[in-house]
Amino acid sequence: DVARQDEADNRRREDLSRHAKPFDISKREVWEAYKKVKANRGAAGVDRQTIEEFDSRLADNLYKLWNRLASGSYQPPPVKRVEIPKAGGGVRPLGIPTVADRVAQMVVKQRLEPQLEPRFHPDSYGYRPGRSAHQAVAMARVRCWQYAWVLDLDIKGFFDSIDHALLMKAIRHHTKCRVTLLYIERWLRAPVSLADGTTQQRDAGTPQGGVISPLLANLFLHYVFDEWMRRNYPGVPFERYADDVVCHCRTLAGAEALKAALEQRMAQCSLALHPQKTKIVYCRDDNRRERFSVHQFDFLGFCFRPRFARSRAGTVFVSFLPAISQTAAKAIRQTVRRWRLHCRHTVDLTDPAQEINPVLKGWLK
Repeated sequence: DVARQDEADNRRREDLSRHAKPFDISKREVWEAYKKVKANRGAAGVDRQTIEEFDSRLADNLYKLWNRLASGSYQPPPVKRVEIPKAGGGVRPLGIPTVADRVAQMVVKQRLEPQLEPRFHPDSYGYRPGRSAHQAVAMARVRCWQYAWVLDLDIKGFFDSIDHALLMKAIRHHTKCRVTLLYIERWLRAPVSLADGTTQQRDAGTPQGGVISPLLANLFLHYVFDEWMRRNYPGVPFERYADDVVCHCRTLAGAEALKAALEQRMAQCSLALHPQKTKIVYCRDDNRRERFSVHQFDFLGFCFRPRFARSRAGTVFVSFLPAISQTAAKAIRQTVRRWRLHCRHTVDLTDPAQEINPVLKGWLK
């Protein structure tokens, strides 16, 4: 009886504590968010705390995070900037939040995503539940047979160029939740910690690598591109995976007009199309023999170009088809070399299998 009474008293104190907070965030939400962050793994942020170190004092760390989130006192730490070399040259800046910050972002993402997901365009495939890059590639494959021309879009420095005011306007259109609006604004303003130890303030963009960044990027492009295309070019289908976009046009003149219109649209939203990487492509095959210099493009690791194919009757013809791109194939070869499998003949097969199998499954999917 005494034990039951103590347990009831603890529950009452917890209920009073929760109701005393200005924001209704439950400990269950933080716990569920933590489990997803742990499953995704990830590197340490500016505090150098790994997931294993966070786990060593899990109850204390999660309680502190919940207490700060629910009270409104949580302030995101700087985001660690890491530069990843691109296969085609240059570097891709990634932002790595701390483990605790990733959990906090996951809490807000789990609240916001169910409200946004039903609104998104059916041809948006990136970072959405139940959708994948292979679905986008499969749809592009079919539409390249139906439409002779492709406008391959590349948005220059998209994640670093997102206009904060426009993004917050879009978020306020979908939610009035104070905690969501408060912390998203704080994450957008969080400084970046550079490799030399200095911090840099941000007035635009959302770090590529954050938990909530893909959702915010999708929402931004939903209004900048998806809805704009639906209103102004309803007859032009497209596939979009985050900021990788392919549009299908029936004529060269239509593709050129769309490109010019999109350049103006992007400029209105503080974005810009990459002048070298954005291009018009002719989907040449046996039935399309117009003269045009560009007849291939890369999309999500696949190279679309004229290729020999065999019909059901056994005849060989030229079709416009995707296959693994040279860039993706080179990256796979480099990864396999780094495994140095020829030097691991003395270890049990289960050890390299645990490392290699998840990567192979990712390639096969």
